[in-house]
Amino acid sequence: MEEVIRTERLSKSYGDVKAVSEISLNVRKGEIYGFLGLNGAGKTTTIRMLLGMINPESGKAYIDGNEIKRGKNGLWDKVGYLLEVPYSYPELTVRENLEIVRRLRIIRDAGAVDSVIKKLSLNSYSNRKARNLSLGNKQRLGLAKALMHNPDILILDEPANGLDPAGILEIRELLTDLATNYGVTVFISSHILGEISKFSTRIGIIHNGRLIQELNTPQLE
Repeated sequence: MEEVIRTERLSKSYGDVKAVSEISLNVRKGEIYGFLGLNGAGKTTTIRMLLGMINPESGKAYIDGNEIKRGKNGLWDKVGYLLEVPYSYPELTVRENLEIVRRLRIIRDAGAVDSVIKKLSLNSYSNRKARNLSLGNKQRLGLAKALMHNPDILILDEPANGLDPAGILEIRELLTDLATNYGVTVFISSHILGEISKFSTRIGIIHNGRLIQELNTPQLE
């Protein structure tokens, strides 16, 4: 099966703190890879390196066989991402935020905004300012931004944060559909084993910056 995301002994320190230590993993096309660890385990630092937002002190990361380096902007045409704290323009509405993303992504389909609003169940909030959204709906807005351009790869940091059980189920079903029916590759971090095990195909467990185990989800049953 085609390999989409790969890291080779990826490491990052902040002063004396080793945030990520020699992580090597691979994620295949159409797979939902759950990246499981407690808060502070190194999940977000790893994701920021995968997105080229910070440089590793050693090791390498690849997307579709291309090494991730600053300036390689073409890589991000096929990647959608959500960081642990989704960013938005707080004084603009949900619709206005998404319209900015549509234009920045040079998405010519003017209906893309309405489509992603419907997909993320944001219809009732489309004219509400982002600063007035609940945490769960801010997460939905962040996911809408990530999905706007129909990416082949999704890199998501705690996407269920702040969502109620119904919202978590919706996101789970959405990601499963994208992976199963459209071949989208999903790399998703979480600190909740019970949730991530329900729909991921494989799980990598990170602890104190180290990948300590990888297992197929059926092994948890």
